[in-house]
Amino acid sequence: MTKRFPTPKGRLTAGRSLAELTWLRVGGPADWLFQPADVEDLCGFLRELDPAVAVFPMGVGSNLIVRDGGLSAVVIRMGRGFNAITVEGNRVTAGAAALDAHVARRAAEAGVDLTFLRTIPGAVGGAVRMNAGCYGSYVADHFVEVQAVTRAGEVVTLDADDLNFRYRQTDLPEGCVITQATFEGVSGDPEELAARMDAQLKKRDETQPTKDRTAGSTFRNPAGFSSTGRSDDAHDLKAWKVIDDAGMRGAMRGGAQMSPMHSNFLVNTGGATAADLEGLGEEVRKKVFQHSGIELVWEIMRVGKPAPE
Repeated sequence: MTKRFPTPKGRLTAGRSLAELTWLRVGGPADWLFQPADVEDLCGFLRELDPAVAVFPMGVGSNLIVRDGGLSAVVIRMGRGFNAITVEGNRVTAGAAALDAHVARRAAEAGVDLTFLRTIPGAVGGAVRMNAGCYGSYVADHFVEVQAVTRAGEVVTLDADDLNFRYRQTDLPEGCVITQATFEGVSGDPEELAARMDAQLKKRDETQPTKDRTAGSTFRNPAGFSSTGRSDDAHDLKAWKVIDDAGMRGAMRGGAQMSPMHSNFLVNTGGATAADLEGLGEEVRKKVFQHSGIELVWEIMRVGKPAPE
């Protein structure tokens, strides 16, 4: 281990492939993958790490394309030390690695309504960073605070003003790693909340390719908000609608496809490269702009460098 890389309690692995850690199963290796044991371990590692070394916090890889050439950074992946969920009154505190679905279920069991999280793929850290939302509710609507560790290794508490929530965006400081978040929901009957989540799951499975290898919604809705799930929901400025109008439902490149079931879902049908997936996404953006003048914005994060020529 060089001086630039301190020896942590957690696991530090050189040249770790990231493909198997993302939902789309593509991408090259990270220079280093660090899995901290706890907050203290994370603080100490970042404090001692050469400031010139880039870090990239990664959750469960549900909303991520890692390019085929890999990522020149220390990827920090939160694991078992960061997945606790506690409920006090109407406030729910969850570690950054806790799955959104698990938080929704635990809250519902305690009579707290965070049901909007049930169908959101991924973990709490990413949900906060992206202000995840569906059915008309967003993280911002229930957010109390996050605990995070700065690139300098200091623990900080950030509130809504610090994050400046917007549609699929926040101003989380560069290099900051979320360790836990606290949400607040209204009271509800546990059985009614469970029934609502079951209905949401049924609707999702009927309309989205949940059995396929995807990363959730590919592009943000041009309307600037998520689907509400209501019968009077307007579709004109939904990403799937403008993709359909441009004739790109089911379009393919290599092993990548825009799902025939829901055209705003990018699917690895088997054997796709990150270049296939990103290239198809860019082709969709071009066709949509040519057809309607609408410039789709990626919702999936793309990081790293292309494979060498």
